[in-house]
Amino acid sequence: MPKLLLLLGDQLDQHQSALEALNKNQDHILMAELADEAAYVPHNKIKIALIFSAMRHFANALDKAGYQVIYYDYLQTTKAGLHSVSQLVRHQLQQSDYNAFHYVEPEEHRLDSELGNLEQELPLTVRSLSGSNFIFTREQMLDWFSGRKSPRMEHYYRWARQHTGLLMEGKQPVGGQYNYDKQNRQPWKDTLQPPSVLAFTPDEITQQVLELVQEKFPDNPGRLDNFSLAVTSSEARQALDDFIHHRLSAFGDFQDALADNTNTAFHSLLSAYINIGLLNPRQVCSAAVKAYENGQAPLNAVEGFVRQILGWREYIRGLYWLCGPQYASKNALNAYEPLPDWFWNGNTHMRCISQAVKSSLDQAYAHHIQRLMVIGNFALLSALDVKQVCRWYLAVYMDAFEWVELPNTLGMALYADDGFVASKPYAASGRYINKMGNHCKHCVYNVNQATGNKACPFNALYWHFIHRHQHRFSNNPRMSLMLSQWHKKPAEDQHALLEWSEHLLSNMNAL
Repeated sequence: MPKLLLLLGDQLDQHQSALEALNKNQDHILMAELADEAAYVPHNKIKIALIFSAMRHFANALDKAGYQVIYYDYLQTTKAGLHSVSQLVRHQLQQSDYNAFHYVEPEEHRLDSELGNLEQELPLTVRSLSGSNFIFTREQMLDWFSGRKSPRMEHYYRWARQHTGLLMEGKQPVGGQYNYDKQNRQPWKDTLQPPSVLAFTPDEITQQVLELVQEKFPDNPGRLDNFSLAVTSSEARQALDDFIHHRLSAFGDFQDALADNTNTAFHSLLSAYINIGLLNPRQVCSAAVKAYENGQAPLNAVEGFVRQILGWREYIRGLYWLCGPQYASKNALNAYEPLPDWFWNGNTHMRCISQAVKSSLDQAYAHHIQRLMVIGNFALLSALDVKQVCRWYLAVYMDAFEWVELPNTLGMALYADDGFVASKPYAASGRYINKMGNHCKHCVYNVNQATGNKACPFNALYWHFIHRHQHRFSNNPRMSLMLSQWHKKPAEDQHALLEWSEHLLSNMNAL
């Protein structure tokens, strides 16, 4: 009797142990494009197209490798009324006499709960298997977090480097230190001309998916006319090689820079491929380390890149499972203001926001400083509703899954967990944005003004935020300088800043 193995759209690694344990002659692999997965938030059309196309290519690759794949496309599942994972599995178990049902553990609470409930209902053996999307298992991460009151990323990162041996010489870090972040904060320079990201021409399978997505999700954000993403592991490896050879060497210096004429700069754009399984995170880290060893990239660039994957990515995933489903309800700063309309079209006069939001909507991409210090910073300063902001981030980015989106948005960007992820709120005035890039040169607002119609909105909103939460932050040593600066301002200056910020908060759609 055959086993049935369920594979989800973010489990597209042909070398994972769940596949290697199958008997190709009798066991079945179940894959499907499901309405519940495509529509639980208004996902970017680019994200849906990437996952559907990658799934179809992956199913074809499994078939060529001799596996028996049962694949339901979107039209088939919707016609049959199979909208959810549990409906799909129940349906398939009725089609053949299976002796066991296996699934790779999902990386979102909602699916973990759904499959856990299904396991209790099914009258056959059910097994949950570890996936290959991460360097450490869920159990290893939870074991590291166990008993730590303040589990900071830097402490985890050192442990991870020692455990994996990446960028290590025996027991010591290569170069004598673990973190070269201070070297990775160069502002953007107008003379820089980063090379274009490798583009792939859609094949027949992808073209069919693009037509389907455009027809079934016409009102979702995203533009499909220039879709050029990798949809196979082979293409994703080419994208990795392209980054290693053409952009990694400058990535470190300018990873935090904001550029008005490019939204990709020297970033890798590999996160979506890693998150759906087309690239293995250990493989990606090893490729970067090899580039350093071969003299192709400096240590600060390679360490900074490895830290994003081995460090932050793994750490955030561990936090997600540590904190549990209730984490999504946290709102420590009582932020409940509705999102301005321009979050869904980018039509704001604030140049940095407009560039970041339009890139997010149209291309399903913005780099981490655009997400954290531009969009996230504005949402923090303006007390925008935490759940609405999290839903927006989950919807618009092609690499967004709840395990990575929620701690980054709720914890890192919005400080809604009261400092569990970030030791201080990532709040900044327009001065930071001006320092790190050239958006302000093209903006109708004046970054050097704090009040008045021409003043950069970030400035007054920043001081309003500091004033609003001064008692909460009074015991945070990392906020003492900002609080001191606020308290030193003359009363009339404070009044003017607060009055103008209230005007801004009441007129968000007009900014």
